[in-house]
Parts: sequence; C-alpha cells; structure tokens
Amino acid sequence: MKPHFSHQRNRALTLTEVLVVVAVVIFLIGFLLPALVAAKQKARRIACINNLKEIGVGSRLWEGNYNDKYPMQVSVTNGGAMEAIGAGNAYVFWQTMSNQLISPKNLHCPADTSRIAATNFSIGFSDANISYFINLDAAETYPQMIMVGDDNLLVNGKPVQPGILNLRTNTTIAWTKDRHHGVGNIGMADGSAQQVTGDGLNSAVGSSTSGVPTNNAANRWLIP
Repeated sequence: MKPHFSHQRNRALTLTEVLVVVAVVIFLIGFLLPALVAAKQKARRIACINNLKEIGVGSRLWEGNYNDKYPMQVSVTNGGAMEAIGAGNAYVFWQTMSNQLISPKNLHCPADTSRIAATNFSIGFSDANISYFINLDAAETYPQMIMVGDDNLLVNGKPVQPGILNLRTNTTIAWTKDRHHGVGNIGMADGSAQQVTGDGLNSAVGSSTSGVPTNNAANRWLIP
C-alpha cells in the first residue's frame, strides 16, 4: 500500500495580514475599553446610591424607636451617640445603628480606594471603613435636608479634612474627581438618595422641604 501524501501546503500569514489583525485588535480594544470603564463607573455609582438608601432606611427605623430623633440627637446614656459624635468620632454613629443597618459594607463606597469595607461593627471598626459624612443637624422635621453623603469634598477649593465641617452661607463645596468623576451621592433625612453635581450639592445645602431655606450656619457635617 502506497503512503498517501497531501499536496496541500500550510500557508503562513503574510506580514500585511498580521498587521491587519493587530490593527483590528487595537481598534476593538480602543473601542470597547472606554465603554467597559464607563460601565464599571456607573455600577459603582449605583452601588453607592444603594448604600445610601440602605443607610436611609436604617436611620428611619432607628429614629422611629427614639421619638423621631437620630443618634446624634440622643444622649449616649439613652442609647444614642450625641456626645461621641460631638467629639468627632463618626464611626460611633454607625455602631449605634448596627442593628438597623444590613451590613457595615454599606458604609463603604466601592469607588473609594482610600478606605476598605469592614466585616463587622465591632472588631477593628473605625472611620477608616466609612466613606460618608453625617450631617449632625439633620432632623426628621426637614425631610429634604441632607443627612449623609460622599465625603470626597472640596471646601472652598481645598480637600476637606476629617472632623466637623461648619458650613456657612459663603462656603463653596464641590466633589473631587477621584470617586465619581465630578458628581456625588447624597442621602436625605427622609431616607431617599440621589446623585447630584457640585451645583446641586450647594443648592441642596441651602434648601429644605417646600423650598424653605435652612440655617446654613447650623449645617455641621462630620467627616470621617
């Protein structure tokens, strides 16, 4: 039996064909990568808003058990966190509401690369696990007053520092671009949450329900 030989020859790609393939791959990467990055950023913003909604629900549950007052309005001796928060300890606020919050992970914005999410409210839990400020003057009587929000803020053009920030009528606040690229998320005293621009943030600070101006001098934000 004679061996069978194929007369077909394996043809290698020419240089031109290789360059075409490379060009197509580069084009696809350049076309798809921005879309993937944008999708990831959007997912992080949505996750952050959902965090604030969960925080809002937990806050409303807590104040419903304490005569319509939030932890910063109730003394520590009565189960609140008034004195501790006044001393600048933001994490105590969240510890006080640990039974109402689903998880400490909801206190960490997925776009916040400077902090890490906590696994519990006790061991090692600190301000290093928190991405959101607290408005110490938020009240149930002003449902559209800002209560919490992303803490990546610029105050009069400078990065905000940890501690209590006293907002005045001439204070200009804005979002940094390192988290949600120039926009940010806030949670209101009624439990709702929304994404706003820097202009929207300044507008929300100066207004409450029904458009009645709040006392800007009484807006004290605790930055973790």
